[in-house]
Amino acid sequence: MLKTTLQAGTIAAALGAGVAQAQQPAAPASPHTFTGNVGLFSQYIFRGLTQTNREPAIQGGFDYSHASGIYAGTWASNVSWLRDSGAYSGGGGGEFDFYGGFKGAFGKSDFTFDIGTLYYWYPGDANTVANPLNPKADTWEIYGALGWKWFTVKYSHVVSNKAFGVLDAGGTYYVDFGVAVPLGNSGVTLDAHYGIQKFKGEDARNIAAGPGGLPYSNDDAFSYEDWRIGISLALPKDFTIGAYYTDTSSATAFGYGSVAEGGVYPRNIAKGTGTIYIRKTF
Repeated sequence: MLKTTLQAGTIAAALGAGVAQAQQPAAPASPHTFTGNVGLFSQYIFRGLTQTNREPAIQGGFDYSHASGIYAGTWASNVSWLRDSGAYSGGGGGEFDFYGGFKGAFGKSDFTFDIGTLYYWYPGDANTVANPLNPKADTWEIYGALGWKWFTVKYSHVVSNKAFGVLDAGGTYYVDFGVAVPLGNSGVTLDAHYGIQKFKGEDARNIAAGPGGLPYSNDDAFSYEDWRIGISLALPKDFTIGAYYTDTSSATAFGYGSVAEGGVYPRNIAKGTGTIYIRKTF
């Protein structure tokens, strides 16, 4: 009888301990999130312009975000446009981006916001032999974006005194209108984009380069519009495959054309073109 009573007490105590452990609250989720991504693209397109002369690009980055909405990250890709154009005499084969900001939502609504800053770094040596005024292409922007469900609009403003190798370009801006629509639970997303690239100032290297020997302002030489339409498919293991077509309008041959067209590139970097890719996040 005593043995049976002791066994029953032991079992009850064990069950009670198990219930107590089960009732303990779970550890709170960390407010810190770290993610990464890497992708292989048939070419690198930036604001409608091919950055790799339609050759493949390997791209990737790392991001940190906090539950408060603060974030920071870095991203990199190979490029060739600086060497193709003769703007760099050494290096010029890579782009490294560094960014940070704050984003969130308006209460429980579908409206979101994002404000931040981004620095584009193109390591290498500017070709000052060809022209002593040639600068490095490093560029600093600040940006702000608003979103609603599938739609976003983003404004990026150059605060450095040059923009992507163009002198006296402070105040240059880019407006990006985008939409990304998921097709139910299929993993397929359709997206479209329209952008306006507006350059400011007057690059001293382009004086007397315009029609009739008149000054060519940065706006005349480098401003344009671009658009994109694409499709992507989410795959298992956090892979994504996709394809998109891009094109531009109002892009001048002087700013973006081939040598045969009066520009400086092996081929026109603003022409319509298609891109395919595969990317993984982790």
